[in-house]
Amino acid sequence: MTAFIRFLKDWTLPVAMLSGSLIYLLFAFTPALDGAATFLAPVCDQILPLFMFLILFVTFCKVDFKKLAPVQWHLWIGVQQVAFVALLVALILWFRMSGYTLILMEAVLTCIIGPCAAAAPVVTSKLGGNLEEMTTYTFLSNFITALLIPVCFPMIDKAADISFAAAFLKILNQVCIVLLLPMLLAFIVKHTMHRFHKWVTGVKDLSYYLWGCSLMLVTGTTVKNIVHADSPVGFLLLIAGLALMLCIVQFATGRFIGHYFEATVEAGQALGQKNTAFAIWIAYTYLNPLSSVGPGCYILWQNIINSVEIWRERRKGNLHAS
Repeated sequence: MTAFIRFLKDWTLPVAMLSGSLIYLLFAFTPALDGAATFLAPVCDQILPLFMFLILFVTFCKVDFKKLAPVQWHLWIGVQQVAFVALLVALILWFRMSGYTLILMEAVLTCIIGPCAAAAPVVTSKLGGNLEEMTTYTFLSNFITALLIPVCFPMIDKAADISFAAAFLKILNQVCIVLLLPMLLAFIVKHTMHRFHKWVTGVKDLSYYLWGCSLMLVTGTTVKNIVHADSPVGFLLLIAGLALMLCIVQFATGRFIGHYFEATVEAGQALGQKNTAFAIWIAYTYLNPLSSVGPGCYILWQNIINSVEIWRERRKGNLHAS
């Protein structure tokens, strides 16, 4: 039993992803479970936002709010994201892409233009990075995305019915709900409910294991989207392969930029770890729905990379509580 618990602790993220995939496939292809699947589907949809709220609340309880401020690497990671997006949009327009080629590029674009994942501070803290710097960039990244989407999407997809003000306000609303609300609650708890705050911050790796549970749900949804994608298998594999290459490039580029500012971990997670749930939503809403397979695959690749990073730090004995 001790060895099993150790295994779960060491490989929380891969176990969560594998469990989410197997549970979905079990319910999807077992006729006897059709009733249970119908009942549980909306329940899971409601539970996931709750998990994200709890993850961020626990993480923000450990934040020193006086240290939340922009730093140099924030600028260069933001510039790099804008440069990646500008290059891809330029290629789409220059070659007048359409059909499956355009869908392929849209799948890649959603993985680049999406904001930094709300759970990125959890991994950064686990790897020994600066929690406050990562939290600050998570907010900045959402504003960069809010500016880029209404500018770029109408240029590459004429059917993208999106105004600048509407898109910016919609994303701003999401930032307020997803990020500001748990941060405000954490600030209140930290300064007024000291006993409860001490208990929350005293539970080792609480936010990390909550994130593992949410990852199980997200992976199940991702597998569902891939299984029901109306496209040739070869095309889906091509999207998955490009998502893997892009994931590696973004993590590597972020770490390369970060090493100039002694923020290798933070910058790598900032550019590489994306809010894929948001990316899937914008693909469905404004682009060809099939392009959502891109961020769907990206979430698997980024969490495999996170798992390897955590495994390496654990082997070195440098892993931190989160």
